[in-house]
Amino acid sequence: MSIIYKPIGIIRSPFTKPEGMPIQPAGAVGITGTVEVYGDFTAGLKDLAGFSHLIVLYHFHQSKDYKLQVIPFLDDKPRGVFATRAPKRPNAIGLSVVKLIRVTGSVLHIEGVDMLDGTPVLDIKPYVPAFDTAGSIRTGWLAKAQNKVAQKQADQRFQNKENS
Repeated sequence: MSIIYKPIGIIRSPFTKPEGMPIQPAGAVGITGTVEVYGDFTAGLKDLAGFSHLIVLYHFHQSKDYKLQVIPFLDDKPRGVFATRAPKRPNAIGLSVVKLIRVTGSVLHIEGVDMLDGTPVLDIKPYVPAFDTAGSIRTGWLAKAQNKVAQKQADQRFQNKENS
């Protein structure tokens, strides 16, 4: 089976390389960028301005391979890739919840940007707490590390070379 996605837009951000980027939107407070939605999809932005936050699904376009076990940014032990947010995944799909500042034509001005400039956008959905917030949450191995996200930045570990 083959699945083909057509990008609906592109991320514009201050990050041109992974090193030094925030590793999650929670570590990207105050960092702004845009989603430039391609003309064919602009009509789909109708009514989006009424939402404060968006879920942006995108393609990790600089991730060319994957590993089933990785050492994530918030730990020093190998973890199963599906128990992490690492970019080197079998399907290089990323997800970020960002703050929507405003909509100007086909451009979404956003905050909490943790994506590389030029990242292809696959989909945009409104973040709705009643739909997207679960009840009793367990965060596995991340329970001890999640408060460190604002202090961590991306390094070279997930670039296209041999890594853990």
